[in-house]
Order: sequence, then C-alpha cells, then structure tokens
Amino acid sequence: MLMTTPGREPAPPNVDAAEVAKFTSLADEWWDPTGPFATLHAINPLRLNWIDEHARLRGKKVLDVGCGAGILSEAMALRGASVTGIDAGAEHLEMARAHAVESGVEVDYLRTTAEDFAERNAGAFDVITCMEMLEHVPDPDSVVSALARLLAPGGKLFLSTINRTPRAFAEAIIGAEYLLRLLPRGTHEYARFIRPSELGASLRGQGLELRQLRGLTYSPLTRRYRLTPSVAVNYLLYAEWADPDTSRAL
Repeated sequence: MLMTTPGREPAPPNVDAAEVAKFTSLADEWWDPTGPFATLHAINPLRLNWIDEHARLRGKKVLDVGCGAGILSEAMALRGASVTGIDAGAEHLEMARAHAVESGVEVDYLRTTAEDFAERNAGAFDVITCMEMLEHVPDPDSVVSALARLLAPGGKLFLSTINRTPRAFAEAIIGAEYLLRLLPRGTHEYARFIRPSELGASLRGQGLELRQLRGLTYSPLTRRYRLTPSVAVNYLLYAEWADPDTSRAL
C-alpha cells in the first residue's frame, strides 16, 4: 500500500489515463507486425540484443516496466530470463497473457504501477527494462525512483525514450506520425520528451550511474533501425549502481 499523510487523500497514481487509453484502444493489434506497433516489432531484436549484451539475460530475474502486450517481455523470456511484466493497462495485459499461452512462453504479467510495485518488491530484480514509457507518464522522476528501489545490488537498468530537440519533433512526431505513418497520430507529445541530461540527473539522484548512451535511428530507404552515437531523437541508456554494493532493499 502507498503511504499517506493523515488527513489527506492518497496522491493519485503516476498514470495519465488518456495516455493509457491510446494504447489499450489498440490492444488487439499489438502483436500484428504490420499494424500500429510495427515499429516496436522492428526495433525489438535490436534492443533485445543490446540488453542481452550488457546483462546476459539467461537465469536473471527481470522486470519489464510498461510492458504493453509483452513484445519485449516474451523475447527476454525466450533468452532464458525469469520475466515479470507490469503495466497500467488492463486490455493489453490480457492480450499479453493470451499471446504468452499461444507462444508457450512463461511471463508473469501484473497490472500495477512501478511506484506501487516497488512498495512490495524492493531490491528484487537483477535487470529492469523500461522502454518507450517515460515520455508517457506525468512524473518520470517518480518512475526512476521506483525503478531504483526495485533494482537489486549489482543490478542493471535499461531505459529508452525520446530527446526533446527540434530534430526529435520533426522526426518522431511530424515524420513518424504524419508523413511516414509509422505510428498512430497523437502517440507522442513534444513537451514530454526527455533530454539525456535530465534523465542522467534523475539517475544520479538515486545513486545510479549512466554506463552507456546510444541513439536509435530509422532509415526510410532500408526500413531498418540501427544504433548510432547520435542521441538527437530516440535513445537508449544503460545504468548501474554507482556503488556496486548499494542495497535499496530497506
């Protein structure tokens, strides 16, 4: 249970109902590789390999925050990880569970927020992923704080989001949503994009140190994604405890 101050109503969860509705309304289309989530299917092998390169997923206890219908969660489970996926949307979690049964993949899916889950599972996970979610919540710092509480000593944290730059507005919104139609219109709001310096400061405030920062770019000619040194638009980062012996299980 979340802690409350006597005489006050509980603080609202760090969830934007309108943002959740954007994705739950498309729940039946999550696993269509040519549908509204085609970009997630296209980038999934790239981000999966990048995570596995640094975390060696086999045998690890992994938490996928903002898991949607389980595209990354299933892939990590197939690499030998014990995966829990959490999300605020009921409809796409139902789709995630159904697809896992069809695929014969074991993933534990729960409807909750990172903050609430951290109250009961501090220090429980070797690897945490939170991909393409931070730009959709009212308070990204609150999520980062919860992720730090959930991360075990020696654990590894992987995040991805979108930089707040004019180029990101041009490519991630105008280009991807309106011109190339890679994403449904209205998927992103520019004001919610997060600069790497802002996210890095949030991580440092929790005792985490950024280990690697990579950009993610898309070529309309080849229709392929690749990692790049430029973080002007989409980027991924990998962080660890600044002190390897740090324990958040307090």
